[in-house]
Amino acid sequence: MKKLLSLAFLILPLHAQEPGPDKSADAAGKFLATLDAAQKAKAALPFATDERENFHFTPQNNRAGLPLKEMTDAQRDAAMALLDSALSEKGKLKVTQIMTLESILADIEKNPTYRDNGKYFVSIFGTPGDEKGWGWRYEGHHLTLNLTYLHGKAVSVTPSFMGSNPGQVRVEGKHKGLQVLAAEEDLARALVTTLIADGKSGVVFSEKPPGEIITAENRTASALEPVGIAAGDMTETQQAALKALFTQYSGRYRNEIAASDLERIKAAGLEKIRFGWAGGTKPGEAYYYRIQGPTFLMEAANVQNNANHLHATWRDFNNDFGRDLLKEHLERDH
Repeated sequence: MKKLLSLAFLILPLHAQEPGPDKSADAAGKFLATLDAAQKAKAALPFATDERENFHFTPQNNRAGLPLKEMTDAQRDAAMALLDSALSEKGKLKVTQIMTLESILADIEKNPTYRDNGKYFVSIFGTPGDEKGWGWRYEGHHLTLNLTYLHGKAVSVTPSFMGSNPGQVRVEGKHKGLQVLAAEEDLARALVTTLIADGKSGVVFSEKPPGEIITAENRTASALEPVGIAAGDMTETQQAALKALFTQYSGRYRNEIAASDLERIKAAGLEKIRFGWAGGTKPGEAYYYRIQGPTFLMEAANVQNNANHLHATWRDFNNDFGRDLLKEHLERDH
């Protein structure tokens, strides 16, 4: 019973929040109101468009949406207010730091046209606040946030991807030492280390990590092989460590925004969540890990650039882009 009780705390917010008014709808509406006709033609897209599921975290020259570099200062502030409506303080900080890394790469590679932190795009799908469904995307290199709303509340925050290149900034300058996704790496390494020390060597399912996160940019994520150790077989201390790592992904968002996703995970069985590792366990060694439950997957890979280039994603097997709940809504109301 103690194990199950501690597992119950795995996904429950530390500070519960009431859903309240749809702040995201208000922020999205205010953002659209700042745009002229040409800008709105880029930013405002139909909710049912195939483009809504066309996400990419790799560099792209022709993304849909309105890029930051084509916005006025006031419009960029409105775009940031949209992020504020859904992200936690830590989540927003990670977003701004990922964009900063793009400027650092521009200096390192001497290619400011390719590495341009103005190439982050905002797209609004449907009419903000529409009870039948709407959503928005904020996307650029190493970042894709996809949120879907139904009946005045967020019903999906996945796919949710953040990446960091460099994983740790090592060039001289004011940003030297910056490690945007440090917790996603350090907490996972600490967890695998304690599991191995406790005799649970099965947590390491391969000595060689895959070269990339396995779900990549696939529009649909499928369940992977159930590797590693189940949460139900961990000690309470290890479960707490798993919770801390899990929260680096779920905690990108405000509690009320991620609540629907977290309830789905809880309903599917917390004790069934597994943690598995591939690759080296020492700092500087290439690695891959995943947290997987019956309905979801969180995975990270740090292999590229001599293990200094981290990709970390959160996917839902049935409800990416709100697919499952939107389907239920259509079947119930028609």
